[in-house]
Amino acid sequence: METCSSAHHWARELTALGHEVRLIPPMYVKPYVKRGKSDAIDAEAICKAVTRPTMRFVAIKTVEQQSLLSLHRARVRLLRTIPGVGAVTASAIIASIGDGHQFRNGREFAAWLGLTPANKSSGGTEKLGRITKMGDQYLRSLLVVGMTSLVRQTRSHPERARKWLTSLLERKPARVAPVAMANTTARIVWAVLTRNEPYGPRALA
Repeated sequence: METCSSAHHWARELTALGHEVRLIPPMYVKPYVKRGKSDAIDAEAICKAVTRPTMRFVAIKTVEQQSLLSLHRARVRLLRTIPGVGAVTASAIIASIGDGHQFRNGREFAAWLGLTPANKSSGGTEKLGRITKMGDQYLRSLLVVGMTSLVRQTRSHPERARKWLTSLLERKPARVAPVAMANTTARIVWAVLTRNEPYGPRALA
């Protein structure tokens, strides 16, 4: 069978009936497709592809594996509603923290990423330094790069920007703003994941 969204389900059903099922990636079937497209032509191409001794097949996923994959994709879609968070960043975050419930709040998650300023307080005087950079460097870099891209977009199209973003850019230097935005975004990420809701004013609050 050619792999598609329902292929794993039908592969399990056919295996239960005693058939030997093999799933082939569509990209490996395509070279054997003749001109035009129909069910018969596709079936013929699959039959040719499966006979090749060097053909690579896709492992049939269990129900549990598919459920986890569906959950991962759903969370990726949620995080991608946040400005500056793309598919790579969203997927990496979810692979690292899941639903985010291991953190008590957004600030704790931002601190885990090393995006919160170091506290150098003494004698009742509070002094905040640069960010600690003590957390996951890869995730931190992805968020900062995403925010840097968002800064460029905001400057090119200020009419589309959020009020909190334009306000931040007015107060912070060009190199500091993306890091401060990454800190804020990390907190939003935690809120979106733990509430299982897309980004909006409530998540920011």
